[in-house]
Amino acid sequence: MVYRIYNFNPGPATLPLPVLEKVQKELLNYRGTGMSILETSHRSKEFGEIVEAAEKQLLELYQLSEDYRVLFLQGGASLQFAMVPLNFLSPQTSADYIITGSFATKAYEEAERITQVNIAASTKNNNYRNIPRQEEIKFSPSSAYVHLTSNNTIYGTQWQYIPDCGEIPLVADMSSDILSRKIEMNKFSLVYAGAQKNLGPAGITAVIIKKEMLEKASETIPAMLSYKVHAKAKSLYNTPTTFAIYILELVLQWIKEKGGLQAVENTNREKCSLIYRVIDKSGGFYRGHAAPEDRSMMNVTFRLPNDDLEKDFVEGAAKEGLSGLKGHRSVGGIRASIYNAMPLEGCEALAQFMEDYLKRNG
Repeated sequence: MVYRIYNFNPGPATLPLPVLEKVQKELLNYRGTGMSILETSHRSKEFGEIVEAAEKQLLELYQLSEDYRVLFLQGGASLQFAMVPLNFLSPQTSADYIITGSFATKAYEEAERITQVNIAASTKNNNYRNIPRQEEIKFSPSSAYVHLTSNNTIYGTQWQYIPDCGEIPLVADMSSDILSRKIEMNKFSLVYAGAQKNLGPAGITAVIIKKEMLEKASETIPAMLSYKVHAKAKSLYNTPTTFAIYILELVLQWIKEKGGLQAVENTNREKCSLIYRVIDKSGGFYRGHAAPEDRSMMNVTFRLPNDDLEKDFVEGAAKEGLSGLKGHRSVGGIRASIYNAMPLEGCEALAQFMEDYLKRNG
């Protein structure tokens, strides 16, 4: 067996081992073609089948109808921060942004470059410890869309409900929790996600867009920034990240084989509960950042009594094969990113390390 650690990095993050093994097996000769998928033309029949299969599987996993399209783009969520307003806003229009963390703020700031946008709700004053309640969200009557970030990688919070936006289209950055649970995706008009946390390797971005929303997209912006252009070209307007899309399609197969989103969600809830249980039973030694009712299944964030203990914790965990646990600089402490590909055994190992560390230092 190849030596493998438990990788808790927030992204690029751990990938499913069966997927990596299949990539390794097919790397030199992709399914009898005599060449690697890395060498295969994006205009070839073989790669066209990969793109079509990936779009079909992503829609099937979310039980979405033909009213939706899937696009595979580049630039990560950061480019989507700009593409969304460029496609749907003008200096005469506006949108509502819900600010729940750093990436939600970045999305808002990009939209502000185009027109004045409304902050419908913000949890900044509480250091992003919680998700706003429905009654706290103040929508603009003429808003082109509402934007939210479904899971906050840095602060460890996650939307546990889908806000009622009335007739306003709902847009979401789901980079860090896409495909982690069963949700009513048909309540969203546009969803985007950088792949490097739950979908595949860095470099590819998935966009799920309702055709009704797609029709509203601008036709006067540069082609590379146009959803309509990419949709018409079936994600092949320019040379895409072929290898990343290939791996993404294998990850979708892996999720399907595991039993779909409900099975994945059940495992994810069990995984995060192992860690949160240790935090809650620690008598304050471990202090979670997020409000309990808004805790993320994907990113568990917590502090120890002081900086020295946190540094020692991270170093000690790494020696035990538990890597990538240092928290983001804006929060500090510890962050365990436990995306879909993190096995249950990894969370069990971390929970046990936390209990042992508490006994030695509590």
